[in-house]
Amino acid sequence: MVWRGLIRPVVFKTTDPEEAHRRSLDLLARFAARPGAGVLRRMFCFDDPRLAVELWGLRFANPVGVAAGFDKNATAVATWEHLGFGLVEVGTVTRHAQEGNPRPRLFRLAEDEAVINRLGFNNMGADRMAEQLGRHKVGIPVGINLGKSKLTPLEEASADYLYSFQKLYAYGDYFVVNVSSPNTPGLRELQRSKPLAEILASLQAANSLNKPLLVKIAPDLDWQEIDTVLEMAMRYRLAGVIATNTTIGREGLVSTYRHEAGGLSGAPLRERSTEVVAHIYRETAGRLPIIGVGGIFNAEDAWAKITSGASLVQVYTGWVYEGPWMVRRILEGLSRKLDNHGFDTIAQAVGCEL
Repeated sequence: MVWRGLIRPVVFKTTDPEEAHRRSLDLLARFAARPGAGVLRRMFCFDDPRLAVELWGLRFANPVGVAAGFDKNATAVATWEHLGFGLVEVGTVTRHAQEGNPRPRLFRLAEDEAVINRLGFNNMGADRMAEQLGRHKVGIPVGINLGKSKLTPLEEASADYLYSFQKLYAYGDYFVVNVSSPNTPGLRELQRSKPLAEILASLQAANSLNKPLLVKIAPDLDWQEIDTVLEMAMRYRLAGVIATNTTIGREGLVSTYRHEAGGLSGAPLRERSTEVVAHIYRETAGRLPIIGVGGIFNAEDAWAKITSGASLVQVYTGWVYEGPWMVRRILEGLSRKLDNHGFDTIAQAVGCEL
């Protein structure tokens, strides 16, 4: 494979992870207009009508999306559809622009096929993201991941989320309440019932068009804590849950940077995130749609999330390690899975293992 054998070793050896990320987004942004888009589509897209997903009144051409955190400022928002993705989630965006944590704050753990980040919601803020999204026409559903500004006290979190929600409301097809990043002090405390209830009630009161509102949870919650979040989700009529965010766990890692602080993503998260997807699907009897995230590198990984209960999946670290052809390979693999199992649509596979 060209990416794994030639390009990735050079990039990993010569380029700082955060700088490589910035350069890749800038490069992708240049390909949004034709003829660049046409070149990308011929290389990276795979179409199979059976992979289309109808959810929340939206149509996703396929179930594979870009996870939040990759395109924080919607820099390449108009390009992702040409790389084969069925959805993109931008952000995390906060009310106030913020630089995030001091560098270095992004680490590749190549031996573990993982990444540790402690970026700290670095983004240009909700006002500028609205301007950015207003300049682009995007052909796939766009999710907007909302976070709390670092300078905002926890007791004022609901107003902070509400500002971003209202400012960006016209541009998002769905919205995600991110209360599970480990890189903003105290943020995970908002997963507890009382503060989460305040945030969800505030956003739903302003949700005049009933746009899908989801919550993203941490993999480090125990089952009882997850069930508490699910109760809140049902009470406030959330459209779904994203499972999961990065983990603070470090079990079994061997890479040099394994002790760096921050959220761990990639292959080590694969099993736990799938367990959480399955738990949510069982506890809600499949009534609460799930977006599965964590350790997806190939079609087998995506299929495991889907058959455990995920209607959609998202990738981030896997794309870094496997390269831009990964999405096409996943979609081709999912198409073969449908053939092998005799399914007419990908929706028939959701939760079938349970």
